[in-house]
Amino acid sequence: MKIIKYTDKNYSSLLSELDRRSAPSLEVEQSVKDIIKSVREGGDAALIELTVKYGGPQLKASDLLEVRKPKVDKLVNAALKASYTNVHNFALKSLRKDWKMKNKEGATVGERFDPFQRVGIYVPGGTAPLVSSAIMTVTLAKTAGVPEIVVTTPADVSGKIDDNLLYALRFAGATEIYKVGGAQAIAALTYGTKTIRPVQKIFGPGNEYVVEAKRQVFGSVSVDLLPGPSEIMVIADKTANSSWIASDLLAQAEHGKHSKIILVTDSEKLLVGVQNDINIQLGNLKRQNFLDEVLKSNFEIVLVESISDAINIANNYAPEHVSIAAKNEEKLAKNIMTAGAIFIGSYSAVVAGDFLAGPSHTLPTGGAGKSFSGLTVDMFQRRTSIIKFDKKAIKKSVPVIKIFSDIEGLDAHGESGRVRGE
Repeated sequence: MKIIKYTDKNYSSLLSELDRRSAPSLEVEQSVKDIIKSVREGGDAALIELTVKYGGPQLKASDLLEVRKPKVDKLVNAALKASYTNVHNFALKSLRKDWKMKNKEGATVGERFDPFQRVGIYVPGGTAPLVSSAIMTVTLAKTAGVPEIVVTTPADVSGKIDDNLLYALRFAGATEIYKVGGAQAIAALTYGTKTIRPVQKIFGPGNEYVVEAKRQVFGSVSVDLLPGPSEIMVIADKTANSSWIASDLLAQAEHGKHSKIILVTDSEKLLVGVQNDINIQLGNLKRQNFLDEVLKSNFEIVLVESISDAINIANNYAPEHVSIAAKNEEKLAKNIMTAGAIFIGSYSAVVAGDFLAGPSHTLPTGGAGKSFSGLTVDMFQRRTSIIKFDKKAIKKSVPVIKIFSDIEGLDAHGESGRVRGE
């Protein structure tokens, strides 16, 4: 791990390295560019070839669409229902509603919000069956009223999607499920193949290749945000429970080797306590290969002089999750403007947000939080402006239209208003 202390001579320089903007590596950028080109030109054949190339199963085009409808344990079904209920109810509160009003000249203006008619959702499945990601994405599309909800997710080496994940996808509302992963799935959703028809907008988290693919296809299709490998920043003072903090850090670290975990504290005693508790808890956990790599390469601790200094660090880093376990937690939270989600107070475990709380856990990572917010149900709605003039309203508007048309040298614009106002 890397420890940065406010007493370090190069403290400011070290902190500047935590000021992030989301950007791909040149290697990833070129690799994804080649994958997208291959799928655009090769369609299903390219999907099948790329799936094998990157460690997936050998499939036929007829195998890409998943038709199985598995059953799951009653406890799993109950857990899915609990999560779905909270996410659905939260989403209902966030749906945008149509509205209209009269402007100063008497014209009727307003907005209409319609669901996208066909969306694509990427659900990761490489290292774990992320049933929670199914709930946190597909549920929003269904709540928004999207009629065609297309999911792509990688199959295992035998060509199967995990039963629990597959059940969760259908439970949440997926209408089509394809056994395709990686950047090639994003390309297929964007440009279409013989088997997979293109969509209007793409959603969902993924690894750095998936995120870069979404960035590259933007414009040909709409995308939600840039959610990559998991991140957490914990802001804590001497009042925090070091064991609980250690468990939060380890929980996000186990997502994979590219996860990033950071502790920011003004207490050296807590700093040492968290390190000790991580070592104690680590031995009881299963995903040692991921945890060891994250703890070695992507774990940073920042010792600040004052806990209020954590605000600037958090806003510069723009973490996916911020957990605050400190006095004046509400005040600290109010001033953090770039986090994907903020968990306030020691009892607010980030894993509760991952699985159950209500807001979607699909959040910006890699510094993208400076420009993007987390996934919300209104992202599945398409906005349309509505304008309706009657004769009286257009007549009142003509003088202003004429001034604008004269300034801009667009006399046909002026005439279009004038002839209606006479």
